[in-house]
Amino acid sequence: MSGREGPDSSGRCDAVHGCLCAALLSRFDGPSRLLVRSLLSGASGLHEALTVFSRQQRANRHTSLGGFIDTLCGDEVTDPGTEAGLTVKPLVCLFPASFKQNLLSFLYLVHTGLPRTAVGHLLKRLSLDSNPNPWVTALSRQLERNLGSERGEPLCTSACSRQLKELSQRLVSVGEPGGWAKCFSSSTAKPEAQIVSVPELGTQRKRRASWIDLDSDSEGTGLQSKRRRTDVCGEEHADVQEQEAKRETGQPDGHVPAETPCDALPDHIKVFVLQIKELLESQTEWDQGATDLFKVLNDCEPDQVEALCSILSLPDLPEATLPKLCSGVLSLSPDLSYSAAATLVKSLLLEKVLSLSEPASRCLVTVAASLCGRYPRPTCHALIGPVLEEKNMGPPQAELLNRLIEGCLDSHYRLLVAQTTFKIPWSEAVLAVIHSLLDSKVVLNEELFSQFTEHLLSQAPQFTKSVKFAKMMLTVLTKYNSNVTAAHKHSLASCLTLNETFLKKSLQAALKRIAHT
Repeated sequence: MSGREGPDSSGRCDAVHGCLCAALLSRFDGPSRLLVRSLLSGASGLHEALTVFSRQQRANRHTSLGGFIDTLCGDEVTDPGTEAGLTVKPLVCLFPASFKQNLLSFLYLVHTGLPRTAVGHLLKRLSLDSNPNPWVTALSRQLERNLGSERGEPLCTSACSRQLKELSQRLVSVGEPGGWAKCFSSSTAKPEAQIVSVPELGTQRKRRASWIDLDSDSEGTGLQSKRRRTDVCGEEHADVQEQEAKRETGQPDGHVPAETPCDALPDHIKVFVLQIKELLESQTEWDQGATDLFKVLNDCEPDQVEALCSILSLPDLPEATLPKLCSGVLSLSPDLSYSAAATLVKSLLLEKVLSLSEPASRCLVTVAASLCGRYPRPTCHALIGPVLEEKNMGPPQAELLNRLIEGCLDSHYRLLVAQTTFKIPWSEAVLAVIHSLLDSKVVLNEELFSQFTEHLLSQAPQFTKSVKFAKMMLTVLTKYNSNVTAAHKHSLASCLTLNETFLKKSLQAALKRIAHT
C-alpha cells in the first residue's frame, strides 16, 4: 500500500508547492513579481535575478528594492497541516530553500546599495524559519557579518569547526592555523578573511580543489595569493567597504586606493567575472549553463566590457581555450554591439596575431574566422587595421589576414581594408595583402583609384627589385585597365622605368595595351 501511495503523494506535494508559489507571487507588485519569478528558477535563479534587476535599473534609475523586501518581511497566515491550526509566519519563510539561497546570494551582491536596516530586518525575519536550511543559515550569517551585525556565531556547527581545525593543523607544519580555521572557530575573525569563506554565491564548482590550499601558509601569504585567484574582485570590494567605514566613523584615510579595472564594474557584473574566470581556467566541457554566462556582455557598457576583458586577461588565454570561448560569444542573442565586439576581438586576438612568428594554428585561424564572419566591421577596425599598421608585420600575419579577407569579408568590407592600405607605409607583407585584395577585384571608383595610384607611386622607389610589387603592378594593369586615365598612364610609365625585376617587359607591354583604350 505504501509503495503505491508514494508517487501519488509526491505528485500532490509538487502540485501544492506550485499552487503555494502562485499564491505567494500575488502578494508582490509587477517589478517585484518578475524578480521573484527569476529567483524561483532553481540553479539559474541568481543569474536571472541579476539580469532582471539590471534591466529594471536601466529602465528606471530610481528603481528600489524597498517594496520587494518589505513584502518578504510581511506576515502571512498559513496552515501547517498540524493540530496547532493556523499560524503566522514571515512571507519569506514560506518560499522553498532554493529561492532563499538565490535571494541571499542576490542580496549579497547588491546589498551595498540598499539600506542596512532593511536587509538586517529581512535576515531577522528569515531566522524565524521553523525548518532552517544549512546553506541558507550560512549565507544569512555571512551577510550579517558583511553588514556588521554578526551575532557572534560561527558559520558552521561545532563538530564541523573541530574537523576543520584538525585538517588545518595537519596541513600546517608550524605556527597557528589561519584562514578557514579562524573563520569557523572565532567570531572575531577578520572580515577580509570572512568574505572568502562565503560559498561563492552559486559558483561552488572547482571550489573543493581550492579550499585545501587556503591554510597551507602559516604566515597568511598563501591565503592572500589564493584569495586573489579565487575572488578577482573581492579584495577591491573589501577596500571600498573599509574606506566607507572610515568615513562613517570620521577616521582619516591613510591613502587613496588606486583605481582598478574591477572598480568600473557594478556588483551584479562582478560575480560573472569570477564565474567566467573559473570557467576559462577549468579543463571540463562547457554545458549550456556555462555558455549562458557570456550573456553578461550584453548588459555591459563599452568601458565595462574593456574592464571585464582586462580582468579576465583574455590576451593571455591559451589557444586551446579560444574555441569554447568563441562558441559562447557566438551563441549570444542579440548580437554584441559594435563597440563591445570590437573590444572583445581586440583583447582576444590582436596580441596573439601580432606575436606570430610562424603560420597561425588551425585553432587561431578558426576562431578569428568565426568572429570575423559574425562581426566583420569590428574585426576590420580592431584586428585587421591594427595588424596592417604594425611596422613589424610579417608573412604569418599576412597569411592570416588573407584568409580572413578571402573567406569572411564581402566586397564592402574588402574595400574598407583596401582604403586602410592607402594610408600606411608598404612592406613586403602589406604587398601580399594588397595583391590579394586586387586579385579579388575589389571595386575602386575613380577617386579611390586615384588615391591608390598616388600612394603606389610614392612607395615605388623602395620596391624596384621586389617581385611582389611587380606582380601587384601587373594585376593593376590587367584587371583595372579600365580605371587607368591618360594622367595615370604617364605616371605609371615613369614608375616602370625604375623596375629591375624580370617582369619589367611584361609590365611595359601591359601598359602599352592600355594606350589604345
